[in-house]
Amino acid sequence: MNDWWEAFWFFLPAGIANITPLIACRIPGLKNWNTPIDFDKTWRGESIFGSNKTWRGLIVGTFAAALAGLLQYRVITFSIESTTFILLSTSAMGFGALAGDAIESFFKRRSGISPGEPWFPFDQTDYIVGGLIAVMPFVHLTPGDVTKIFIIYFGLHIVFSFIGYLLGFKKTPI
Repeated sequence: MNDWWEAFWFFLPAGIANITPLIACRIPGLKNWNTPIDFDKTWRGESIFGSNKTWRGLIVGTFAAALAGLLQYRVITFSIESTTFILLSTSAMGFGALAGDAIESFFKRRSGISPGEPWFPFDQTDYIVGGLIAVMPFVHLTPGDVTKIFIIYFGLHIVFSFIGYLLGFKKTPI
């Protein structure tokens, strides 16, 4: 990636996947579909991921990432060639972002931190790590690419978390 804009544009599906569960839980047809990914199972007396990590968020977020990737591709190329590659890579990126968030929640629970409580800087980086790992089979990223993505999306996470706090979506500003 030659510039910061490319890094932003490339990882946008993961960013969209990361924010989608906050929106999906407020959509009338989806808000009652709140089955936790861990089906409320526990490990050593603690919830595995927590009730905030739902199948709704995982599925809708992964779908939103794939849709975002398709729209991005159409904007850039004005064609539908390579649709399968775009769907696979952006779905993987979105799924990875959400899986990274769930894995971070596992460790957050083990550390005694309640759902919704901040855990800086892990809350800001979990989806970045997960999305990057999941997209690696599809693209080659240089260390410079990864650094740009981390800086951009770490910063954006803080900004959007604060906006979410101001709008009442989140309990804490970070």
